[in-house]
Amino acid sequence: MVLLAAIVVAAVVVVAARQIAGEIRRSRDDAVRARALTILQTLTPGIEAARSDPRALLVWQPLAQTARRLFPGECAALDTAAGGTFPFTPDQLRAAHAQWTSDWLAWERAHDATYKDRATVAQHELEANGDTPAARAKIDAIEREKLELYQRRYQEYIQVGKALQSLIGG
Repeated sequence: MVLLAAIVVAAVVVVAARQIAGEIRRSRDDAVRARALTILQTLTPGIEAARSDPRALLVWQPLAQTARRLFPGECAALDTAAGGTFPFTPDQLRAAHAQWTSDWLAWERAHDATYKDRATVAQHELEANGDTPAARAKIDAIEREKLELYQRRYQEYIQVGKALQSLIGG
């Protein structure tokens, strides 16, 4: 009888231990899912931000890489669910770099056209009113302004382009 009672008690302890272990596993799984959801909620705004401005990747991609280092399991689950590297795939990084370059070329054409128009108007004024120092100074000021704006914008283009390229390579 004592032996039977010991067996019953042992069986109850084993069943209880299994239930406790199962609850602990479920609790851990729930915590992993909760962290993955938090990462998802944190990084999702970056996807839209990067679509509208490639420079946003310079903020969001390092944040995503930090999350990957801190929570590799959760990020792997997000990658699996997303069907690629979450939140930014290598293709998206390359596309952002291409978009940045395309945007630059469009700006450059518009910039050139704008200043050609301004220079043409100033040249007509110069021809209509005579080659005065004031008219000549106006043309020179337009050229200086064109160059200064171009240089500032080109510097930004190069810096952002290099930074985007490093995200692709890194």
